[in-house]
Amino acid sequence: MKARPEKKMPPIAFRSKPGRGPSPALGRPKPRIVIVDDHPIARQGIRLLIESSDDLCVCGEAADADGALDAAANLKPDLAIVDLSLNGKPGLELIKDLRSMHEKLPILVLSMHDETMYAERALRAGARGYIQKQEATDKILLAIRRILAGEIYVSDAIAGRVLRQLAGGGNQPLKSSLELLSDRELEVFQFLGQGKPVREIARILHLSAKTVEAHREHIKEKLNFASSNELLRYAIQVGMDK
Repeated sequence: MKARPEKKMPPIAFRSKPGRGPSPALGRPKPRIVIVDDHPIARQGIRLLIESSDDLCVCGEAADADGALDAAANLKPDLAIVDLSLNGKPGLELIKDLRSMHEKLPILVLSMHDETMYAERALRAGARGYIQKQEATDKILLAIRRILAGEIYVSDAIAGRVLRQLAGGGNQPLKSSLELLSDRELEVFQFLGQGKPVREIARILHLSAKTVEAHREHIKEKLNFASSNELLRYAIQVGMDK
């Protein structure tokens, strides 16, 4: 008896937007990610890490806040990965702007800065997670996937600290004198540590020089420095340690 020829099934077609390839494992579009970092090598490394996975893809990159806002508006990403140290507008301000303009866009902070100083600030600004760049690559991918799933990602140490603060009514002792500073004061402190003069800091932050000088005085008082030179030396030292 002559065998019947095997009937071939038509290929399955996936409809996807440009730059949004289907996930082989899930059969649906991959989440699209924008990377915001002012170092090209860092952006390339993050891109290679993300695109080494089968379920994620990078749809764009930006080197500063303006580029990030344009990318968020034009590319409609599913997640933004943001560094805190950017040329021009600082990362914390960018997070606030992104949350204001794109309320549903989840943000993961990937930074060299000490999480004990910045993680809670980033979460208050609107980020959904914080992870340091020196963490293992599998943890970075885990953070991305958890945030895409609607969760919040921080290290166990930060999660425990937040829970202790809640349990203690928020009266836990500060671990760093820099935690006494407001977000704006911390930004001014960082720029001082980078050696930027008052007028340049004012231009970057869209403030008057007098306002920046007032912030500098408040920082000096909060950190108990007798002179602006002492404050400047400390700011430079902190910047070198990060």
